[in-house]
Amino acid sequence: MPRAKMGRTVAAIRPSGGAPRVAARPASAQNAPLIASLMGATGMVEMDRVAASFGMSKLQLAETTGLGPQALYKTDRARAAKTQSRVKEMLEIVSRISTWAGGKERAMAWYRAQPIAAFGGRTAESLVKSGKASALRDYLDHIAMGGFA
Repeated sequence: MPRAKMGRTVAAIRPSGGAPRVAARPASAQNAPLIASLMGATGMVEMDRVAASFGMSKLQLAETTGLGPQALYKTDRARAAKTQSRVKEMLEIVSRISTWAGGKERAMAWYRAQPIAAFGGRTAESLVKSGKASALRDYLDHIAMGGFA
């Protein structure tokens, strides 16, 4: 499992038959490709791209983020700060764990269904919906640095 250390993500690489080597890359670069690929020219998250990227409808994406369906279907509401913030929080968390989970699809499955004991068995989806994304990011940083779950 990768560990973060002083702003860098450290991933163990095990060559065949050898001891693990460590490769580092900036922690911020880990989240950038997924989020950047889902943003439009205006710098806003494009809801159509997000939904298509995860094989969801906009209605399913709205349910996943805890927003009403109109928040994603109406252009003005999709551009609203609350909508953009909630979807970005979801994408940041999915991006953070995608390398651990084996890809963004598996990371989304974890996000939606895996209970987290440290949060009383609540899922990441439930935590983000209730405004606890910051606590979840701190927890994931703790795990990434080698802390116990």
